[in-house]
Amino acid sequence: MSYDLMVFEKTKAPNTKEEFMAWYEKQTAWEEEHDYQTIGVSSSALQNWFMEMKDIFPPMNGAYAPGPEQLEKDGDLESRLVDYCIGREVIYAAFPWSAVEEAYETVRRLARKHDVGFFDVSGSEGDIIMPDGTCIL
Repeated sequence: MSYDLMVFEKTKAPNTKEEFMAWYEKQTAWEEEHDYQTIGVSSSALQNWFMEMKDIFPPMNGAYAPGPEQLEKDGDLESRLVDYCIGREVIYAAFPWSAVEEAYETVRRLARKHDVGFFDVSGSEGDIIMPDGTCIL
């Protein structure tokens, strides 16, 4: 199990919780015709979010994943690896449970900064927050 968060393109997401959850289910069916590791398929706002995020929580896979030398050199790095699934309208991130607080705060802060929405997939409340701070209810 992992602690899952998602950021999304605010212009593509529905604005009611019921519609959002249906859209979320469609997004996470992972039926787009690309490899889900390539950031170039996403909007520029999502790309900017990822490029800053990867420096704090590196991806497990793909072009930006640390190599064996980096992992050996930095013993803490492996505990910060995240499984990113990159779509056109969303980026889904699966974090280790040991990083829950830092992951939530970092993803939320960078979502605001890069003007993308935020969804706490694993949270008990399931926060869906637009960049301006409004919640989808």
